[in-house]
Amino acid sequence: MSVIRKLSALIVAGLLLGGALHIGDGLQAAAPEVQGSIKPDKVHREAAKEIVDRLKLHYRRLDFNDSLSGQMLDQYIKDLDPSRLYFTAEDIGEFNRYRDQLDDQLRRGTLEAGYTIFNRFQQRVEHRLQKALTQLRGDIDKWQFSSDRKVLVDRTKADWAPDQQALDQIWDDYLRNSVLSMRLNGTPESEIQDRLVRRYEGQLSRVQQNSSEDVFQLYMNALAQTFDPHTNYFTPHNSENFDISMSRSLEGIGAVLQYEDGYTKVVRLVPGGPAAKAGQLKPADRVIGVGQGEKDAIVDVVGMRLDEVVDMIRGPKGSEVRLEIIPAGGAGEHSTRTITIVRNKVVLEEQAAKKEVIELNHDGENIKLGIIEIPAFYLDFNAFHRGDPNYTSTTRDVAKLLVELRKQNPDGLIIDLRNNGGGSLLEVNKLVSLFINRGPTVQVRESSGRVSVENDQYPGMLYTGPMAVLVNRYSASASEIFAGAMQDYGRALIVGEPTYGKGTVQTLLDLNHGKLKMTNAKFYRVSGSSNQNLGIVPDLLMPSLIDTNEVGEGALPNALPWDEIDSADYQQVADLMPFLQTLRQRHERRIEKDPEFVYVEELRALLDEARERKEVTLNAASRESWQEGFDQRRLNIENARREARHEEPLKDMAELRTLEEQRALDPEAAEDPMKKDPYLRETGHILADMIELAQAQRVADKRD
Repeated sequence: MSVIRKLSALIVAGLLLGGALHIGDGLQAAAPEVQGSIKPDKVHREAAKEIVDRLKLHYRRLDFNDSLSGQMLDQYIKDLDPSRLYFTAEDIGEFNRYRDQLDDQLRRGTLEAGYTIFNRFQQRVEHRLQKALTQLRGDIDKWQFSSDRKVLVDRTKADWAPDQQALDQIWDDYLRNSVLSMRLNGTPESEIQDRLVRRYEGQLSRVQQNSSEDVFQLYMNALAQTFDPHTNYFTPHNSENFDISMSRSLEGIGAVLQYEDGYTKVVRLVPGGPAAKAGQLKPADRVIGVGQGEKDAIVDVVGMRLDEVVDMIRGPKGSEVRLEIIPAGGAGEHSTRTITIVRNKVVLEEQAAKKEVIELNHDGENIKLGIIEIPAFYLDFNAFHRGDPNYTSTTRDVAKLLVELRKQNPDGLIIDLRNNGGGSLLEVNKLVSLFINRGPTVQVRESSGRVSVENDQYPGMLYTGPMAVLVNRYSASASEIFAGAMQDYGRALIVGEPTYGKGTVQTLLDLNHGKLKMTNAKFYRVSGSSNQNLGIVPDLLMPSLIDTNEVGEGALPNALPWDEIDSADYQQVADLMPFLQTLRQRHERRIEKDPEFVYVEELRALLDEARERKEVTLNAASRESWQEGFDQRRLNIENARREARHEEPLKDMAELRTLEEQRALDPEAAEDPMKKDPYLRETGHILADMIELAQAQRVADKRD
């Protein structure tokens, strides 16, 4: 595995996007100088001191003490060797001499610990990859898989191997598992050897190119990540990439990526981007290979630095990029598929809010519902600051759509915020104002403790009718501000999944060498509850395939906790609490019989079972039997849904995979949104129930 430039800050792909020690050598008892071939430059020492000074103003206001030093050491070692495949317990024991020293060293601009540990890591990686390549270049086609040895699926919490001999056995099992997995996945024997050799040759080549700048960024990000996952250091090179991402001036696929345990992982898709429109790439998918056009070979990117992967993915508008991915929830890391995406720009118009009016048959009556989908909270900042009266913004577009909807006299309104990762704070505040009659919209607490309140400055409401807001796990930041305000004011029912939980504010600081993105504030709802970590918990929950242990703020290391402050001064528009019990009962009765939600629940249980496997066997017969059983259960779940739809059953998994690829290529195949989207349909039923209960309550109130 090569070392990354640790950019836990998410990069939008295509939008920014000599004196070597021997393996057995130990660390000196008190080494004032860096041991190893890579050493820091003077500019790095000065930058380290500046970063320490800036981080003292971080929201958490952590003290630079021995406790912070220990946390940083643990984070750095985890960033270097997350799967514990290179360091031994002996190495870790030697590194522990730094456990209470990093804070003191950094204040002085001393980087000896970070570079010495890294040089040891580099030696270990080169040694291990060379041994792996020697083994893989042998007769792996003759390897037999009849033993009952087990391999850990996730080694991030495994004990460190006591010595190099123990690591030899771990790596032998690791390589054999790779070969067996690829055989079971149908990969030709000659291709197995070629792919694995190319993978490790690439990693070895990349690790030998590591520079002082690479080490500095990795080490500084270990410090930054100790504060929270959204605080990041960018070298001058990656500062340029960050600027490109903010200006959205390059073409690519429109996917937010992050590095995780050697893989490039998809965090979310940018609304209106090529990947979102193609429908083949999903959040939590892992990219393991990138190829250019139709004919170029796919380059293995496992262990590659995130910025290098981003450079490979982005490219000229209209060109094709091929991605080999491990689908989220897949049965194994070698259960891969290859997709093709045509690069393009993400244009503001394709992120624009859209509306439609649908009719829903609810308990024998037709209900007319307006639906407004808001993919992002966008604002044309340049036009806005120029004073252009026709600048594009979310609130302006939604206001126009509401005026159009009022002419059609819908019975209720659904605001669809699924997959909306946020955007402009100004826009979300203005959007809230369309649905309340003045009052606070969100509270912001700064690192100093000062709390400011954003307010709706506009009297009246543009829409006063019944509302529901549909959210999912990928609804984040500004989406959570809007949903939280609607819930606190009693203005709308919140329906769907618990949201992402991104409730912090970052500022970008220029340094003498690079930039620091630092968390300096937190958002709070008008009720005083934080959006951070917990997210918005819907009034009515929907089943989901998303693993909250993998996706969400709480899944990130050192995420700031949920807390609360005093409530702002606000008045509820309505109290929806008395209706919730009845609404939930009706909702549960519907979804427990709905084939679409039964499908989701059963598939989620199957995927959870696969994800919870702690280890796998190296016995080919046992592995094949498990895979056949998994595939058959997966096929049975799909066919049960097809039977409920009065569709022909599928014969085998090959037919299912072909069907899934067709669905991805044509996500809009079904014309009726209520047929293609069970979540939207059920939200419509919930809103219809709410309208019925509210009308009954008004009648009862008149009698009283």
